[in-house]
Amino acid sequence: MKKSSFTALVLGTVSGLLFALGMCMALLPEWNMFTQGVVMGACGLVLGFVTLLIWRKMENKGPLKMNVKNLGALTVGVLGVLLLGVGMCCCMVWGKMVLGVLSGIAGIVLLLMLIPLVKGLK
Repeated sequence: MKKSSFTALVLGTVSGLLFALGMCMALLPEWNMFTQGVVMGACGLVLGFVTLLIWRKMENKGPLKMNVKNLGALTVGVLGVLLLGVGMCCCMVWGKMVLGVLSGIAGIVLLLMLIPLVKGLK
C-alpha cells in the first residue's frame, strides 16, 4: 500500500467517524448535545476536505476542475445519499416501510450509477 493511500485511509476514517458521531449527537434528542454535535460534524467535514487536498498533493495531482461532468457526478452522489437517508428515516423513524425500502433502493441505484459516470464503461 502506498503511503498516500494509507494516509488517506486513516484521515478519511477519522473524518467519517467525527462526522457520524457529530450527526448522532445533533440528531438524537436523548443525548441533548445539539450544538456540540454540529461542531463535531463540521470538524469531520473539514477534515474530509483536508484529506482530499492532502491525498491529491501526495499523488502529485493538480487541483480539481469544475466542469459539467464533475458537477453532474457531485449532484448524482448527493441525490443518491439523500434518497438513501430518506429511505432509512422512512423505515426507522416514520414507520413507512414500503416507501422507505423503495426510496432506499432508488438511492442505492443512483449511487451505483456513479461508477460508470465517473470511470466510464470500457
